Amino acid sequence: MTTFDSSVHPATVLLDAQAGQQSIPVCDHYSGVEARMRKSLQLQQEMREELGHCVFDVTLDCEDGAPVGLEREHAALVAQLAREAAHGARVAARVHTVDHPAFANDIATIAGEAWDKLCHIMLPKVETVDDVEVAVRALDAAGARDLPLHALIESPAAVHRAFDIASHPRIQSLSFGLMDFVSAHGGAIPSAGMTSAGQFEHPLVVRAKLEIASACHAHGKVPSHCVVTEFSNTDAMQAAARKASRELGYTRMWSIHPAQIRPILAALAPDDAEIIRAARIISDAIAAEWAPISEDGVLHDRASYRYFWQVLERAHQTGRTLPDAAKAWFVTSSGTTAT
Repeated sequence: MTTFDSSVHPATVLLDAQAGQQSIPVCDHYSGVEARMRKSLQLQQEMREELGHCVFDVTLDCEDGAPVGLEREHAALVAQLAREAAHGARVAARVHTVDHPAFANDIATIAGEAWDKLCHIMLPKVETVDDVEVAVRALDAAGARDLPLHALIESPAAVHRAFDIASHPRIQSLSFGLMDFVSAHGGAIPSAGMTSAGQFEHPLVVRAKLEIASACHAHGKVPSHCVVTEFSNTDAMQAAARKASRELGYTRMWSIHPAQIRPILAALAPDDAEIIRAARIISDAIAAEWAPISEDGVLHDRASYRYFWQVLERAHQTGRTLPDAAKAWFVTSSGTTAT
């Protein structure tokens, strides 16, 4: 199957009319112990071969992964694993906070030695835009001037500043740090607010999630939902992911165990019927040269075309099978078409 003409490709025609979110995988998998980091990278490669493209990021963790006193050695290991990752892998690193003694070495070692193999750097406990600027200066000094930053929002004050943080041009995504956010309230939010169900019930937690998602959508960035700690409970995992996606506007989610990856992909994927409908509407729009069309008496124009194109993009990101008519729009860098 040949590549679709880029000049009339739906992404070219439809998404240049808005800022739009950046297209990155919907799952961000964290690991910080060497054996688990290696297994995570291996699993990423296996699923790339299975699905034809990368469906989750692997973030190698320094903040929680580095043993106290061995931060330099752990940063060197992360840089090594990133350099050794397979071609086309998506590898990121979570460094220490910008005020931590290990931060400067994390950036100098990991970004300095492996910037060309990294997809982004995750900054924990970002409080202000000034924190982002500290990281930008460190990355630029390490030679990683184009490397995106992701920021972890973990306090009430950071939630208040989420729109400013999301507006920074180097920020690609904001994540919500549930556990630290709850504990930052000094017991005012009960421990149930950290559970898979309770985090969707307490008003302060829900408000924080909505603020972060809104900030991201306002600035064309990707909102990433927090972890579900009950990693052995697949039903709880999928319910949380689906609720975050369908009700709170999150388009990406953290995984802390390999068993969570496929449930996240499934929960954030469009339904089969919506994928088929989206492919049909986009095909009809192309045939009409993007003029308005009628579907069962309902008008569709470029606004709804944009929505349905994004449905197809999300289907591709989550590894869903695309209708034959849509496969040519998602030719991978290796020249193969999507599944």
